Amino acid sequence: MVPLYAQDHDYSKYNVLAVDDIPLNLLLVQKMLSRFNFKLRTAANGQAALDAVAQEKPDLMLLDLMMPGIDGFEVIRRLRANPATADIQIVILSALNSNEDIVKGFNEGANEFITKPIIMEKLLTCVVTQMSIVESKQK
Repeated sequence: MVPLYAQDHDYSKYNVLAVDDIPLNLLLVQKMLSRFNFKLRTAANGQAALDAVAQEKPDLMLLDLMMPGIDGFEVIRRLRANPATADIQIVILSALNSNEDIVKGFNEGANEFITKPIIMEKLLTCVVTQMSIVESKQK
């Protein structure tokens, strides 16, 4: 169930970057968000995510933590350390689900933490909530 206020809202002006090293997970996120018409881009690892952000800053990043090379925690650290990217809304989507990992994600600067497997309604509600925050910042 998606919040009623989101059902008729136009999200096509918002840029979302989904980051995961497993192509099937990226496809799943794309399918879940397709009805909202976001400008959705994907990246297959942390370095690709940072490169994508440098090309076009997203409004929202959906970020896996466990990736080869630069992991999600390091991506968050780098984004939060840069004044140009510090305000990106970041939602962690991870199979890590211990209290330590969740707390670490928030301490690094994540705005939300969703554990895998992803429940569609939870992801949609979270994304809509994060977009409301983005909209309020733009006013």
